[in-house]
Amino acid sequence: MPEPADGKLARVLLSPARVAVIGASADPRKTASRPQRYLRKHGFTGELYPVNPGRGEVFGEPAVASPEQLPDGIDHACILLPTEAVEAAVVACAERGIACASILAGGFAETGPEGQARQRRIKEAAQRHGMRLLGPNCIGVINPVDRIALSASAALDVDSLLPGRLGLVSQSGSLLGALLSRGQARGLGFSKLVSVGNEADLGLGEIADLLVDDPTTEVILLFLESVRDASRIEAMARRAQAAGKPVIAYKLGRSEVGAELATSHTGTLAGNDAAVDAFLDAAGIIRVDVFEGLLEAAALARGQTARTRPGRAVAVVTTSGGGGAIVVDRLGLAGLDVPAPPPALRRKLAGQGIEIGPGRLIDVTMAGARPDVYGAILLALMESDHADAVVAVVGSSAQFHPELAVQPIVELAGRGKPLAVFLAPEAGASARRLAEAGIAGFRTPESCADAMSAVLRRRPPAEVSRRPFGDLDRVGKLLAAGADDEAAALAVFAALGIPRIRSLVLPAEPEPAALAEIDFYPVAAKIRSPDIAHKSDAGGVILAIEDAAALRRACRLLIENARRHRPEARIGGIIVQAMASGVAELLIGYRCDAQVGPLAVVGIGGTLAEVLADVQVARAPLSLERARAMIFDLKGAPLLRGFRGRASADVEALARALAALSDLARLPEAAVSEAEINPLIVGAEGEGVVAVDGLIVRQRRPV
Repeated sequence: MPEPADGKLARVLLSPARVAVIGASADPRKTASRPQRYLRKHGFTGELYPVNPGRGEVFGEPAVASPEQLPDGIDHACILLPTEAVEAAVVACAERGIACASILAGGFAETGPEGQARQRRIKEAAQRHGMRLLGPNCIGVINPVDRIALSASAALDVDSLLPGRLGLVSQSGSLLGALLSRGQARGLGFSKLVSVGNEADLGLGEIADLLVDDPTTEVILLFLESVRDASRIEAMARRAQAAGKPVIAYKLGRSEVGAELATSHTGTLAGNDAAVDAFLDAAGIIRVDVFEGLLEAAALARGQTARTRPGRAVAVVTTSGGGGAIVVDRLGLAGLDVPAPPPALRRKLAGQGIEIGPGRLIDVTMAGARPDVYGAILLALMESDHADAVVAVVGSSAQFHPELAVQPIVELAGRGKPLAVFLAPEAGASARRLAEAGIAGFRTPESCADAMSAVLRRRPPAEVSRRPFGDLDRVGKLLAAGADDEAAALAVFAALGIPRIRSLVLPAEPEPAALAEIDFYPVAAKIRSPDIAHKSDAGGVILAIEDAAALRRACRLLIENARRHRPEARIGGIIVQAMASGVAELLIGYRCDAQVGPLAVVGIGGTLAEVLADVQVARAPLSLERARAMIFDLKGAPLLRGFRGRASADVEALARALAALSDLARLPEAAVSEAEINPLIVGAEGEGVVAVDGLIVRQRRPV
């Protein structure tokens, strides 16, 4: 039976038995000597073929002069040549029938148009012959389990590699080596480490997908500089969820400066960070903000893929008052709650002769680090349902007397509830003991709180099984006819199932008879123009117009203001709407992001929307449950819940409108680039919502 395609790829990429090193150097000072030296140093027992036109052997291995002279059946060629020589080597390897090649050199897509063309040519050359490419601009593959170090990373100068259960796929080669060394120092071993470089062919999602099926990998770690193939990454994350393997990501680009650096490094836009957050959340990928947490969170996340709802309550017990206080403080900043132990738990411990106070932090500092006391408290917290997770803080005893407070923690391994340990002193032996037991140990309170928050707030991959709220066929027809002004946009929103304010469109100079027929005064009047998005800035909105005479004057003033603000603007008349009021004004929106695809947005709306910037973003389309969660995650959510005697808003109608707008993601070929309703007037509970102002931007380029 022939080998499955994905099985062959996993073998030749991650566990090759026959390796060629193209451009192998015999000078140990040169980078091009490293892959061959590292392979043998770390125990590779397969066939190894150096390719060097000037030497008959390299480090005792018989060499050949060119790829054409290699024997049949080479699994993996590691190309170490300068940029200008890479293309010819790729062609030669592909024509020789080599299954896979990795490329160290840079100078491709990350350098501009010329490099992009060079990268496109090597990809096409490989594809013509069915050869897969890793890179270019990548540091290679490391497989400690199978003793394969096919990489130029200087981190491999270490004496030995520690095999483990963490699989890492990284868009940064240097940080792959940094994570390897940090993990080894703490007793955290890896199953596979892969540097993807520019992802000309093999991408991060496809490679990580191989780790889902890898029996030696339990947790998949991603170091991201950009999101190049969102659909592949999302599909991988869903398969990982089904396999019970957590996926944890660290994404560069939280700040504008970081995003700029990521862009310049990879040649790919780093993207809006809120969009990336929404994408990772919808895919069920845990995102950590602290770099070291990418390693430390792995043990915390293991076994948590079955969690169906986010948690936020964390119990903290400490043998170090100051250390525990810092952790509690950081947990609070991360949005988590540290509840006080309930009376029943205190009575249970009192029955064992252990007295704990009623405060949030369970501090046993004065009792000393006693295994019987500390262990009993920890066990009670792990079994209590008042907290979703537990953090154990260990003071000075962790450094010299791990049997006092670290060993009781080790004995609780595998209890199911997330358990994190912050070691206040530098305690390498204790950290390794925790790692061997599969317990998450942290060197800083910041990474501990960050990882705990990331793991607890994780949701399973988003599912949307409901039917669309509106008539998508009609939406498509309306969009095809043009939706470049407010009136047309509101018609589209109505077709989606979102109620709109009563309105009509008048010509720029309406006749008195037309004004007299309006029977819903007072009204608002707005300029109708596809070229004026923010009408209030242009003096394009007049409110509370009481009668026909006032409306006629308002129409003239609106035209004058529009001409003054933007003389070239196209004017399509005047929109007249009934005045509306409610409990709150919200903004709901939709955007098709160039990297991660369709997104839904909700925020506090009205004229202060940009000032307050209180928004939540999620992958579209939304389930009703996810839409509700977004609304309640807003900082201004208390205003919707009857704050200080105000009426409660109709949150259910708001959630339905938000989910209905997100149905734009169901249209073929991403027909809409952006859409926004601001404001959406939300009535009191049971009164519904109504769209007052809206904007639609058609898609101008494929996503």
